[in-house]
Amino acid sequence: MDWRTCVRAVQHGIVIAALSGAVEMMLDAGTAAAASYVVPQGYVDVANEHGIPPRILYAVAMQESALLLPSGIVRPWPWTLNVEGRAERFRGREEAHQALTWYLRSGVRSIDIGLMQVNWRWHGDRLRDPWIALDPYFNLRVGATILAEHYRSTGDWQKAIGLYHASANTPAAKHRAENYRADVNRHLGRMQ
Repeated sequence: MDWRTCVRAVQHGIVIAALSGAVEMMLDAGTAAAASYVVPQGYVDVANEHGIPPRILYAVAMQESALLLPSGIVRPWPWTLNVEGRAERFRGREEAHQALTWYLRSGVRSIDIGLMQVNWRWHGDRLRDPWIALDPYFNLRVGATILAEHYRSTGDWQKAIGLYHASANTPAAKHRAENYRADVNRHLGRMQ
C-alpha cells in the first residue's frame, strides 16, 4: 500500500492498527470496547456506494476478520487469510501477499482473503490478483458487491448475510448460513 492509501485507510478506520500505540493505549477497556463497535467512516462510505446499511457491512467484516488489538479495540484486520479453514494473520500487506502468492503457486485455491474474507476459488475473477485482493478498500468493495448482489436476489438483509457465507442450496449450507447470521447479528447488537 502506498503512503497515500495508508493515510486514507487510517483516517477512515479501515486500518486502525496503523495508529500510534500511544493513542490506542489512552483508551480504557470500556472505551475500547465501545470504540470497536462504532462504524468507521471508510465502511460507511463503501456501504453507501453499494446501497448497504453501514452497520451490516461493518458487522460482516467484523465476523469475517476481527482482530483484538493490544488496546482492547476489535477491528476487522485487512491482512487476514483463511487457508482451507485455517486462519492466518499477518503484520502487513507485504507479508500477507507473500503467503497468498506461495499458497496459490502451491495449488491451494480455497483461500479467504482480507477484510471481507472473499474466497479466491469462487471470486478470483473479482479479486484480480493477490496484491490487489489485499488492498483494504478494494477488498471491502468486492465484499460489498457480493453482499449487495445477495440482497438484490432476496430482498432481505438477513438472507443476504447468510448467503454471503454459504450460498449453496443444501441443508448443510443453510445451517451454516443460519449460524453465520446469528454471529453477525451479535456484532450488530453491539453497535451504536
